[in-house]
Amino acid sequence: MTLQEKIGQMTQIELSLLIYFVGGMISGAGKGPLEKAMPSDWADKVDRFQQAALDSRLRIPLIYGIDAVHGNNRFYGATIFPHNIGLGATRDADLVQRIGAAVALEVRASGIHFSFAPCVAVCRDPRWGRCYESFSEDTNIVRKMTSIISGLQGQPPVGHPKGYPFVAGRYNVIACAKHFVGDGGTEKGINEGNTISSYNDLETIHMAPYLDCLYQGVSTVMASYSSWNGCKLHVHHFLLTEILKDKLGFKGFVISDWKALDRLSEPRGSNYRHCVYTAINAGIDMVMVPLRYKQFIEDLTSLVESGEIQMSRIDDAVERILRVKYVAGLFEYPFSDRSLLDTVGCKLHRELAREAVRKSLVLLKNGKNPGKAFLPLEKNVKRVLIAGTHADNLGYQCGGWTRYWQGSSGRITIGTTILDAFREVMGDKTEVIYEKYPSPDTFAGQNFSFAIVAVGEEPYAESAGDNSELIIPLNGSELLSSVADRIPTLAILISGRPLVIEPWLLEKVDALVAAWLPGTEGRGITDVVFGDYEFEGQLPI
Repeated sequence: MTLQEKIGQMTQIELSLLIYFVGGMISGAGKGPLEKAMPSDWADKVDRFQQAALDSRLRIPLIYGIDAVHGNNRFYGATIFPHNIGLGATRDADLVQRIGAAVALEVRASGIHFSFAPCVAVCRDPRWGRCYESFSEDTNIVRKMTSIISGLQGQPPVGHPKGYPFVAGRYNVIACAKHFVGDGGTEKGINEGNTISSYNDLETIHMAPYLDCLYQGVSTVMASYSSWNGCKLHVHHFLLTEILKDKLGFKGFVISDWKALDRLSEPRGSNYRHCVYTAINAGIDMVMVPLRYKQFIEDLTSLVESGEIQMSRIDDAVERILRVKYVAGLFEYPFSDRSLLDTVGCKLHRELAREAVRKSLVLLKNGKNPGKAFLPLEKNVKRVLIAGTHADNLGYQCGGWTRYWQGSSGRITIGTTILDAFREVMGDKTEVIYEKYPSPDTFAGQNFSFAIVAVGEEPYAESAGDNSELIIPLNGSELLSSVADRIPTLAILISGRPLVIEPWLLEKVDALVAAWLPGTEGRGITDVVFGDYEFEGQLPI
């Protein structure tokens, strides 16, 4: 391979014209999705880029990646599973593995080979804007939930060497354990902040889940934007190379986060050549340079030709990248498999997501008086009120990383809202009245049997979600209080983390359920609150 070809393999660019001999492409989270584009449309697009790669001199297939963090969440109509915090509440490793397998099918149906998941951060501070991407604050729970990797990539055979990448076949995807390491432990929960700890604490709290990932053959590891004791992880040779690669024996490749090299200097994007120098020498193998790839390639070429980066470091990175491509079967099967298209949003996957929702629900209060439970609810009553900002908003129900990076509001995809679910299961003679913000006229003269009020957080992702107060947004407390003063009330909290509920408000509501960010299958909530299934969820944080 020429130096240009080697560096091309280390380069992952944004969805655009295929230039140079790049090794990978990405549909970045900051880009809006194609409105209601079908997976087949994306499969066509990815296949065209793949054909361009195969027309190059060495015919090395490219690897196409996407943030499929709770389903193939960029795509309209895909099954959206609960975010990781909800899955952590289930404590069900088998369920999570089955979810990984389902996500893999829906990702591969769109022609994509590589999912930037799972996040195995241990969230130690709920103020962190990525709290919902973590399975738990408890390292042992996060370790248990790494079973999702065996779903995404397939189950390695007995005796598979630890640290060596594994992908079972065409129905699986390349997984990515992220963000190495300590991203959930930053001071005050500040995203991309600084984790201040001893090495022993870093190892036992934050690094431990990566050991389980390596045993399951995880193919890639993503470095964190954050720092450890003031040193950014993307330039941390000790952690990336001496620990992850040498001590732990990781044989896959380390990938940077989105535009991470730009964040290595102030102001961002300055002194770029030095940023490339420090990151590559620290152990980054593939770099997400969605738009700045020309300068990256030029600077890295210059650094190698000047001897500032040794050719052995380049060869090691390329060897790791090609190893993963080979293990994933891309040389043998580079193109999409159209037989998988029917799996996207299929009934089987939606039933699985519904199971995950009901197992994730945490019952925080049930009845105002000891021995007199408020739940389960009765289906055949005269009249019920459904209210709240989150009762009929699929976008809010799914949270961030759904269609768009920051998520959105409204009917952004196909699914069942909480209101939809209640209307489907209430008795034929039951009158269901819905008002987002009930007016005094709604209460006057109405004889409601009970009310369901769904409140919570608006969608967010990453730094936009950092929050030092953790109160219920959108006047949620006031809305709950107003309804609970008049009608026996079940409060459903839709959030990516614990939120503050003052004692005076808790006393007013008759029942309180933490539903986390449940995704598209609202029927999982009604399955439990009407007593068809028991509450099983336990607080992950």
